[in-house]
Amino acid sequence: MILVPIKNTASAKQRLASVLDQPARTQLAQAMLHDVLTVLYQWKDRPAVGIVTSDPYATKMAAEYRFEIIPDPDNPGETGAIEMATRICVERGEASTLVIPADIPLIHSSELEEILQHAPAEGSVLVPAGDGRGTNAAYRRPANLFPLRFGNDSFKPHHAAAQATGKACIVLKLPGLAVDVDNPADLQQLISAPGDTRAQKLAKSWNLSERLLAAEPDEV
Repeated sequence: MILVPIKNTASAKQRLASVLDQPARTQLAQAMLHDVLTVLYQWKDRPAVGIVTSDPYATKMAAEYRFEIIPDPDNPGETGAIEMATRICVERGEASTLVIPADIPLIHSSELEEILQHAPAEGSVLVPAGDGRGTNAAYRRPANLFPLRFGNDSFKPHHAAAQATGKACIVLKLPGLAVDVDNPADLQQLISAPGDTRAQKLAKSWNLSERLLAAEPDEV
């Protein structure tokens, strides 16, 4: 099963506060979510999709795409949400889980298919973020092979946990999945990348060149 955790889009993307106000950050988060769900919806022969959220906008979008909604009323964060959703998958007898974030607007179904093609009979597939620090896709078979702990530096711990299981762990570097948008540098990368996703069109419409150039060095 594919799991997409979504927290609160109304207060999303605080690390972009130096270049975007909260209404714009919310718009961007919702546009990226739309891009991700559209790709999943259009992907033929994909596994079932579960949207792990209690965010009103995400719930509405999931219903429109007829994806399952796994309620997350406690909203403990991405790690807690995936722990809860993984337990549900195990109880149902799901053979595997593929966790992807909602802020990877350059996602493409061919890259998701590549993950499944490389997936071992028992083991994992990990896709790092472009900076090598975060984890932008995590496939596990069995579904709860090891716990996922998300954050800015999750890739190395995930890789170590996967290797500790003694099962195969495949690391794939996929350019579309690698682009998540958390800080001004990521936003500049999104704007500069080829394509016309909803998030890209929105970000380009803001004409942010000067603000992105003025962003603090540690933000970019």
